[in-house]
Amino acid sequence: MDQGTRGELVSRLVEAIGSVSTAHPLRVAVDGPPASGKTTLADELAVALRAQDRVVIRASIDDFLRPRAERYARGRYSAEGCYFDAHDRAALCRVLLDPLGPGGDLRFRHTVHDADTDTPSCAPAATAPADAVLLFDGVFLLRPELVDRWDLRVFVSVSFERTVDRAKDRDAALSGSPADTADAAEIERSWRDRYIPAQQLYFGTARPTDHADVIVYNDQLHRPTWEVRPHSSIRGLRSGPG
Repeated sequence: MDQGTRGELVSRLVEAIGSVSTAHPLRVAVDGPPASGKTTLADELAVALRAQDRVVIRASIDDFLRPRAERYARGRYSAEGCYFDAHDRAALCRVLLDPLGPGGDLRFRHTVHDADTDTPSCAPAATAPADAVLLFDGVFLLRPELVDRWDLRVFVSVSFERTVDRAKDRDAALSGSPADTADAAEIERSWRDRYIPAQQLYFGTARPTDHADVIVYNDQLHRPTWEVRPHSSIRGLRSGPG
């Protein structure tokens, strides 16, 4: 188990990414609960990799949502609906993960759904170079339908209680003012009734940390702790500040 600054974590993850050799674009999953910091970490990695002249494809599970009526068919606060119905995993494999994987044609799309308008996305296809890196963040990325389609698996771990607090802080930051009572209550209910139970369902059925190559313990944003799982063959993270 190692601990260091965020810069040290990012540098070591970049080293780890560089240590993985594939004949196709490297597909990196950055998984974790909502508000764990996985999107921020993926963005930080993208900046560092681009500084090394790597071609980076950034995408998120939020770009592969199913239509709102399907996402909430079991109810707005249904944990089962969150886990089973929220994302179009077949489209994710068809338009992004498989084209960038072994035997793929490198023609990909990074989104299929516009969450703001709740309509299909018309983003054109692009062609990736074989040495590109896909940095993909989201929830439930290490479930059985997806786990074998990643070349490197990072799981960002945070206590569920901490994610509730961060969600409230994030809402306040986006609105530019402290969350009012109604907004805070809505966030609290969404986390307690939908998001946290969905994560518990995920942990109970898919055991994501068993499949991760790296687990980042992100409760302390500026002093994260990380570990390389024993089954992982990656290099670049095994020595560092302790």
